[in-house]
Amino acid sequence: MTERYYVVREDILPEAIIKTIQVKEMLARGDSLTVHEAVERVGLSRSAFYKYKDGVYALNQLERERIATISMDLEHRSGVLSTVLGLVAGLEGNVLTMNQSIPLQGFANVVISVDISQLSGELSSLVETLRNQAGVRKASVIGQG
Repeated sequence: MTERYYVVREDILPEAIIKTIQVKEMLARGDSLTVHEAVERVGLSRSAFYKYKDGVYALNQLERERIATISMDLEHRSGVLSTVLGLVAGLEGNVLTMNQSIPLQGFANVVISVDISQLSGELSSLVETLRNQAGVRKASVIGQG
């Protein structure tokens, strides 16, 4: 399933979403040292914060983050996925999510979402490096934002 994003005016958002953003901003500014302290200040439960925190971003925060989704077919043998993740990290990419299918006929499909905002070099260079890695049958960008 492809992630979809929406821009929504603040006044129509549920209160828990708005307070989650407030907590994230407080933590980022250093106004609160802990999540517990920040949620108490805005009047939000910790469970609500943890429920929404990874899916709610202020628009200016999304502009700083660049996320690429890369699909790969990897040989089903020890160390291939670890090497791929090491290559991404070595080029200053940060893996945000990873999904892997069950290997069939010796290959597994792996889809990773990568924060490329700090990537050293171009995304195309990363993908080319992945394609040339032993054990990687194919690698391609299937989404970028």
